[in-house]
Amino acid sequence: QVQLVESGGGLVQAGGSLRLSCAASGSILSINVMGWYRRAPGKQRELVAHITSGGSMNYADSVKGRFTISRDNAKNTVYLQMNSLKPEDTAVYYCNAQGVTKVSGLQISSSWGQGTQVTVSS
Repeated sequence: QVQLVESGGGLVQAGGSLRLSCAASGSILSINVMGWYRRAPGKQRELVAHITSGGSMNYADSVKGRFTISRDNAKNTVYLQMNSLKPEDTAVYYCNAQGVTKVSGLQISSSWGQGTQVTVSS
């Protein structure tokens, strides 16, 4: 089993910044892709950004130029720096890990965190 623990959510005014963190644990050897998804009220969960172990990044068009994803492979941690936040960024943000290999050799296709609330006031 893999545990993903998110932190850093909260309430911020439009134009402000927040930094989300997600630490993965559970005797992990490697993680192929780590990313952030979000679900706004009344909408489906959508990809925000993801990053491979080699550092390749992908962003949703709606956050390009405002959000930056990064990761620390040694710590199995992924970050999301969110700048110039807009009210439409309000959502529950979920951390995701794909292609997890555990020390035992067990491979886990995908794991999710519990989510952290981000609220942007206008």
